[in-house]
Amino acid sequence: MFVAAASVALSLGGCTKLDTTAPATARAEAPSATAQARFGTVDCREAKCIALTFDAGPSENSARLLDILKEKQVPATFFLLGKRHIEKYPELVARMAAEGHEVASHTWDHKILTRITPARIRDELQRTDDAIARITGKRPTLMRPPQGRTDDTVHKICRELGLSEVLWSVTAKDYATTDSVLITKRVLAQATRDGIILLHDLYQGTVPAVPGIIDALKERGYVFVTVPQLLAPGKAEPGKVYRP
Repeated sequence: MFVAAASVALSLGGCTKLDTTAPATARAEAPSATAQARFGTVDCREAKCIALTFDAGPSENSARLLDILKEKQVPATFFLLGKRHIEKYPELVARMAAEGHEVASHTWDHKILTRITPARIRDELQRTDDAIARITGKRPTLMRPPQGRTDDTVHKICRELGLSEVLWSVTAKDYATTDSVLITKRVLAQATRDGIILLHDLYQGTVPAVPGIIDALKERGYVFVTVPQLLAPGKAEPGKVYRP
C-alpha cells in the first residue's frame, strides 16, 4: 500500500492564507449558461450541489467503488497517482472516464511539491498527465497537490501546464481509521452546499462508507456533481486554486 498517501488528507493549516476561489465565485464570474453534466443537467447556482472526490487511486477497491457510483448515478472526481496506481490499473482509469467521471492528477509519486525543485514539480505533473492522456485520450485540467501543499512556484507551473488546483472542505481522515461508520459520520457532519469531499478509495473502510454517505446526503437535498460541474457555468482557470 502506498503509505505516503496516509498524509494526503491532513488539515490545510499551512494553506489558510492561500488566494483561493470558491465555487460560487467561479459561477458568478462566468457568462450566463447552464452546465451540461454526464448524469443530467445540473445548475449549481440553483441546486444544492456537492462534489465527491477520491485521491490516491486507482486501487484494488476502485472497481467496487465504480459499481456503487454507477448504481447510485453519482459522478465523482478522481485525483489519481501515477506510480503503482495508474501504471497498475490502466483499465480502471479508462472505466472512470468512460462512465462520466472527471479524471484528474494527484502527481506521479506523491512528492510534496513545495519541497522539490521546479523541474521535479513539472515532472511529477507532466508524467501523470501524459499517462492519463494515453489511456483516456484527454489531458487532465485539474490537479490536487499532495497534502494540499502549494505555493507560487506550483501555481506558475500549473498555469503553464494548463492545470487548476483543487483543494477540499470535507475530510473524513479515512487514512487513520477503517471504521466506515465513523467515516460516514465525519463526512455528514462537515457537508455543506458547494462542499468538496475528500476520500481515498485505497483505504479499506472508505468504499463501504460511500453508499451511506450518498444516500444520507441525497436525503438532505444534495445533488452530486464533478468539480467542473460545481464551478459551471464558470470554468477552472489554470494556475488558480479552488476551495469552498
